[in-house]
Amino acid sequence: MQTSTVRTLLVRGMIAGVVAGLLAFALAYVVGEPSIDSSIALEESQSAPAHEHDGASGASDASDASDAAGAPAAPAEEEEELVTRPVQSTFGLATGVLVYGVALGGIASLAFAICLGRVGRLRPRATAALVAGAAFTTVYLVPFLKYPATPPAVGNPDTIGKRTTLFFLMIALSVLVAVIAVIAGRRLAPALGNWNATVAAGGGYVVVMALACLLLPANTDAVKETFPAALLWEFRLASLGVQALLWTAFGLIFGALAERVLRPVDAQADGRGPEAVTGAPAARAG
Repeated sequence: MQTSTVRTLLVRGMIAGVVAGLLAFALAYVVGEPSIDSSIALEESQSAPAHEHDGASGASDASDASDAAGAPAAPAEEEEELVTRPVQSTFGLATGVLVYGVALGGIASLAFAICLGRVGRLRPRATAALVAGAAFTTVYLVPFLKYPATPPAVGNPDTIGKRTTLFFLMIALSVLVAVIAVIAGRRLAPALGNWNATVAAGGGYVVVMALACLLLPANTDAVKETFPAALLWEFRLASLGVQALLWTAFGLIFGALAERVLRPVDAQADGRGPEAVTGAPAARAG
């Protein structure tokens, strides 16, 4: 594949990522944000009594100090919120989802360029759907099964770094094992046939990732025991739905864009005219 074609596919992939990101943002705002607001409100309501008790103790200590010094105590200053919740749920969410969509769209388009013609005689649309499905499975679904998403202000804040590291480690491991499975499948294809080699490689991926899920430590403090299970389930379903929509939309949109780019290339490679690819007779001059 020519460098100019790969560059064009990269641009098309980023465009598809933007459109898919907009759709994912709309779903995340409508479905995901209410559960986040509910979890934050729940956390604030549970922490309010503790703050009131601390405030009363602090006021008593300040009163004693002012009596001893003979001067009134200064009122405690509240910390200002740098980014308000409305900004987080609109501009912040949109920025994060769009950047995520553009980045993964560009990476997925490069993976598409590598896979095209190497995973069977699939058309560009089918190859794009296959790449999008594989990316959703390896990058999100499998890591999600081990470390599912949790709403903010739910888990122990002291272990956020550890939990984030484990999640990205699971993503890296899933992608690495998937790449090895694809290479192994191609090596086994001449001896076993395409179908048997694909089943063997897929089974190997499932076995290795199942062992990884068993051996890697669990996030035991990711969710408090008092957090409502229904609200947690609602948030996780919303998170899964947003990712599924993102990758489904990307696969469909990028597949259509890629086919428009590669159609002339396919016709030239086969030594046929445009009518052989489109199924329509070529227009005659005059």
